[in-house]
Amino acid sequence: MKLALYYAPLTCATVPYITLTEAGAEFEVRNLNTRKGGNRTPEFLALNPKHKVPVLLIDGAPLTENVAIQIWINRQFPKAKLLPADPDEEIRAISLMAFCASGIHPHLTPNARPQNYCDLPGSEESVKRVANKLLFEDLKVMDKLLAGREWFFPHFTACDAYFYWCFMRATSFKLDLAAFRNCQAHYERMRQRASVQKVAAYEKKVQEEFARAA
Repeated sequence: MKLALYYAPLTCATVPYITLTEAGAEFEVRNLNTRKGGNRTPEFLALNPKHKVPVLLIDGAPLTENVAIQIWINRQFPKAKLLPADPDEEIRAISLMAFCASGIHPHLTPNARPQNYCDLPGSEESVKRVANKLLFEDLKVMDKLLAGREWFFPHFTACDAYFYWCFMRATSFKLDLAAFRNCQAHYERMRQRASVQKVAAYEKKVQEEFARAA
């Protein structure tokens, strides 16, 4: 089986990079410079007309959407235990990943691209303010789930990888996250994992390469 992950710095393609690494999978990484429209080329749009990463190419066939990708990785590499084995717990884990994808993630994006949400001149800060109010409500939910816990479930799962990216992205916007102590503690635990350190080093390398090519 040949795997290739389409990846761009700072994006949620970080999540499958972490989980594929945790699973011990062999995979090629194909970098996209989204700032230069790498996700809008005819070649990439043929793989994902939604022009988003991640895309996991599985023997040449593209799989998109992070929740689906995580489920696929878990099924192919069950020894990694990327989702709970108990069916009820597995469904809860998938629900939590869906919340990261459809709840938290959309409330992060306005910080990076407020113009995508309102085109009125001078509206950027208002867009960010409203989005961050919703984001903080999301983080409050996650902080409560992490109270007294090391991970969201009894062991590390793909949920932890997904939420790590969400919280990491929030930190990049210089938001005041001091109220979310359990989330911060989870973030620091994740930063100690070898898979996270590997993707962080890789991301830095790719960003430097893109900067030199600018």
